Amino acid sequence: MTQRKKGITQHISAMKAGISVRSGRRIEKGEWAKNSVRHWRTRKDPLEAVWDSMLVPLLKERPALTPTTLLEMLQDKYPGQYPNSLRRTMQRRVREWKLQYGAEQEVMFRQRHQPGLRGLSDFTELKGVVVTIAGKLLAHKLYHFRLEWSHWSWMRVVLGGESFSALAEGLQEALGQLGGVPVEHKTDSLRAAWKQQGEDGRRELTERYAALCQHYGMQGVHNNAGRGHENGSVESAHGHLKRRICQALILRGSNDFSTIEEYQAFITQQVMRHNRNNQDLVKEERLHLKPLPLRRSADYDELTVRVSRSSTINVKHVVYSVPSRLVGQLLRVR
Repeated sequence: MTQRKKGITQHISAMKAGISVRSGRRIEKGEWAKNSVRHWRTRKDPLEAVWDSMLVPLLKERPALTPTTLLEMLQDKYPGQYPNSLRRTMQRRVREWKLQYGAEQEVMFRQRHQPGLRGLSDFTELKGVVVTIAGKLLAHKLYHFRLEWSHWSWMRVVLGGESFSALAEGLQEALGQLGGVPVEHKTDSLRAAWKQQGEDGRRELTERYAALCQHYGMQGVHNNAGRGHENGSVESAHGHLKRRICQALILRGSNDFSTIEEYQAFITQQVMRHNRNNQDLVKEERLHLKPLPLRRSADYDELTVRVSRSSTINVKHVVYSVPSRLVGQLLRVR
């Protein structure tokens, strides 16, 4: 239009604008299509016969139903009328309906961490990884402690279950390596640390765990029931460290170790490499930690077991060999 106002011909103006002469004439006459959002259908709704009468009531009653399930239901009920090509249409319609009429969803607020505030403990496993000691299968778990702010971690090989002694040994070893104590120690609802009181699901610290926290001047806290994401700082770290350990095992070329001590040293090496990546944050967080007590707390259980005829004892599902002269005797073990 600028060129035409200068008196230049339609043909030359169109060439300069990069359009056809015909388009130029239409623009000059004001006959061009305006950009607007279309609010009407250009083709028949393929779900019109069943959407309001069948699918919407189902979604209201059972909102967990997926678009694929609904489409397969229609295919079973009306053979040949609703092909797989409608899958994307069904997905879009269900998504739009849930955005407008669906139930409110739980909101996850980003957790804000403070240096020196919280340490977290949990137990994990190397799923799908077989570790052997001198050729024999090692059934074990890994105790994992982590500082929430700097991500400093510690791992300890645990034989047996998630007992108080495993928790206490791992936690005290971690705090000793760290050189300080956070304000809070958080776990999930470990039986070794928490007991349920009453029908309302209220939990209290076990006597031994309360004594351990008091010895170190920590406040014991736990996740709310059904809120596993609240322990996300240590849960997500499981994946990072376990991937590092698995990669190191692949690089090593063997999952067999001569002793448990050698395996523990291998785990420690991988954890320390992880910690070096965050050494600046760790150094800063250590300034906010409380000092360690002068001595460790008792971290063992005392049990009485009988020596079997095969000259072994079973301590928390772990079998130990003892001298055969003790067969039939009761032993006190820690």
